[in-house]
Parts: sequence; structure tokens; C-alpha cells
Amino acid sequence: MTWIDGFVIPVPEARRADYAAMAEKVGQIFLDHGATQVIESWGADVPHGKVTDFHRAVAAEPGEGIVFSLIVWPSRDVATAGHKAVFADPRMADAGDMTMFNSQRMIMGGFEQLLWMGDRT
Repeated sequence: MTWIDGFVIPVPEARRADYAAMAEKVGQIFLDHGATQVIESWGADVPHGKVTDFHRAVAAEPGEGIVFSLIVWPSRDVATAGHKAVFADPRMADAGDMTMFNSQRMIMGGFEQLLWMGDRT
């Protein structure tokens, strides 16, 4: 069953290009270790809600954008092995400055696919 890792990350708006460059390098490493898709998206229309929202979820500060990321795997077992391999991969040391965002404010989780409609390419 398809497994999806989901992430929401606050990233300084001034570091958007740096984040994109780092994400491309890291994304390739995930693909090399079994992920089938890596999707990185920068919030362009992320409203502030009355009760909760993406900004509150990650305690975003003024001047931070919201990144929404997905990594798609063939299965949970492949994802588990892939994560171990990614973080052991020596290319991660040169992937970029991951201190540009506060990982303590990142939210993440693993999800079993319920439905996927449309193009998967």
C-alpha cells in the first residue's frame, strides 16, 4: 500500500531560493533510495484561520513562509528502509543548510493512501 510522508515547515521568506535548492538535492537522494515522488510546495494562499491554520500549526513567525511537502513511497516498509538509507547517505552532508528552518516547529506524519485520482506522473 502506498505510503506518504507529509511535512509542514516554516521557512524564512528570504531563504526561499536556498530552501528550493536544498530540497532539490535532498529530493534526489530520497528518490535514489526508493521514493517514487517528492513534492515541495511554497504557500501562495495560506489563510489565517479563526481556530487553527498552517501558520499556527508550525508557530510561523512574521517573515516566514509555509512549505508543504510530500514524499510518496511504494509502501511503509520501503519508506522505513529509505529513510535509514537517506540519512546514512554521504550526499546529505552537502545537501545544503538545513538550519534555515527550525525543525522543532516542523510537523510531520506518515499516511496510508486512501484515494489517489488523476495523473500520478
